[in-house]
Amino acid sequence: MTSQVLTPARSRLAASYRNLTLWTLQGWLAMFFIAAGYAKLSEPLATLIDLMRWPGLVAENMVRGLGVAEIVLAVLLLAPLVSWKHGRPLLVMAAGGLLALEVVMLGLHAAGLEGGLALTNLVLIAMTAPVLWMRAREVR
Repeated sequence: MTSQVLTPARSRLAASYRNLTLWTLQGWLAMFFIAAGYAKLSEPLATLIDLMRWPGLVAENMVRGLGVAEIVLAVLLLAPLVSWKHGRPLLVMAAGGLLALEVVMLGLHAAGLEGGLALTNLVLIAMTAPVLWMRAREVR
């Protein structure tokens, strides 16, 4: 096995690709959660219950509050666009919050035997975890 030393130019190129990949994931996550939050805020509760079982098991205010939380966390994923210095900690906090939310929702959807929604949460976890891990390393 040989070890390869990256030249400074190759190291910058790798960092550039990594940054582009993370921003792409952050953008997709933000779009998804803004749309999901907006649906939870604007759709009638009966429609949400038809789409997912869990809104029928909780108070309507909890469903609407979750929609607000999803939108806020999604916007915070993009906070470094405004200020890199102050936005990075907000981004890490938002990614951690979304990851926790996704894990809880994965459990709820799996317990409710909603396979498609559970799979969606698995994909979201697979997208959010690298963002959280790599961006948290940058903050230090």
